[in-house]
Amino acid sequence: MTLEELLALPPTVNVTTAARALGIGVHKAYSLIRNGSFPVQTLRLGSTVKVPTAALWAVLGVTPPAR
Repeated sequence: MTLEELLALPPTVNVTTAARALGIGVHKAYSLIRNGSFPVQTLRLGSTVKVPTAALWAVLGVTPPAR
């Protein structure tokens, strides 16, 4: 995923998108979430798991440009 793509993400993303940004597979991402070692905060909304984009940026060391 390019920096431009990362900066264009909405406020929250699904696990597939977060895994892609982190360079890992989706199955590995869900495994890490299940055992509590996913490197980014997750939000459980019923059976859905979302990842806050700001937390993803922080883990990746991405600083959004000033508006």
